[in-house]
Amino acid sequence: MTVPAGRVASEEHAPDRPLRIAMISYYLPSGSKQGIGYQVHELATELVRRGHHVDVISECPPVPGAVYGHRHVELSGSLRTFRFATAVRRLDLSGYDVVHAHGDDYWMWRRRTGRHVRTLHGSCFEEARRIRGAKERTRMVLLGLSEVLASVVADRTVVVSPGTRRWYPWVRDVVPNGVDLRRFRPQPEVRAAHPVVLFVGAWHGRKNGDELARQFVAHVRSRHPDAELWMVSRDVPEDAGPGVRSLGALDDAALADAYRRAWVFCLPSDYEGFGIPYVEAMASGLPVVATANVGARYVSAEGRAALLTPLDGVGVALADLLADDVRREALAEAGAARAQEYSLRRVVDRYEELYRGAV
Repeated sequence: MTVPAGRVASEEHAPDRPLRIAMISYYLPSGSKQGIGYQVHELATELVRRGHHVDVISECPPVPGAVYGHRHVELSGSLRTFRFATAVRRLDLSGYDVVHAHGDDYWMWRRRTGRHVRTLHGSCFEEARRIRGAKERTRMVLLGLSEVLASVVADRTVVVSPGTRRWYPWVRDVVPNGVDLRRFRPQPEVRAAHPVVLFVGAWHGRKNGDELARQFVAHVRSRHPDAELWMVSRDVPEDAGPGVRSLGALDDAALADAYRRAWVFCLPSDYEGFGIPYVEAMASGLPVVATANVGARYVSAEGRAALLTPLDGVGVALADLLADDVRREALAEAGAARAQEYSLRRVVDRYEELYRGAV
């Protein structure tokens, strides 16, 4: 049967029709520990669940078991994060309704699909203020300039926390990162029998895993001799200290289990644009201890749903909290309530609105 041309056109522009979405992200969990990659994986997965077609364009290889498509931009040599943007510009993206970039789209002016959305997951300028080494600081400043250009190139730019707007005041929309509350949820009956502090991040750099381990040994173990610090990290040294246990990199199920078994979560980072692990911990019923970085302040509602402390006070704060059952329970309840604001479903609802705004 021949379908009238007018009907084809109306179906093509139907407001609830499935969309063809290209997500651009240099990082994916298959090849990087960067939080952006994990968020892209979660967003793409949820969008496919809703009936959309999603391809992720990445320098990283495909994620095993992923339900979305993958377009591999294979690079070698140095300066790959900058060269990736040039490689993406050469791609034909005309078959997509939406391009949603999580980085490296700053050369894409006049490369239009129906809609070009850009998410800024933080500020490289902010990271440049805290990073060690002149070479890395210069690299972060250059990436910060690329973020500025990307925010101008895109049809719609969003930031993941209000504090990020300090560097991009012309960006109006705030769309936080999202966590799958079906996977991260409380399960008190599996809590460890002894005190456990959980950390998710890197040993070196702005996550301050090394400093957390030092303070744990100095302040926590002296008051709680059976306490352990579980570190979900790939670079923990073998001699990290008594009670410090490296879990390495965990898959989704093992990570969710670690959250449910721990007593307290701690990520004393110098800077987080958002801080997905804070929300994962809160959703899992864990009280959170953090430094007062931009992301932690936003996620915790300025400390109402977490304990914020200076970096040099983290060890004492943890030792006190492990000794106070009532306070831990109160923080866990406040955090669990706050985590509902960052449901992956809510976040994808908002992105669908942005996608359809001009499609």
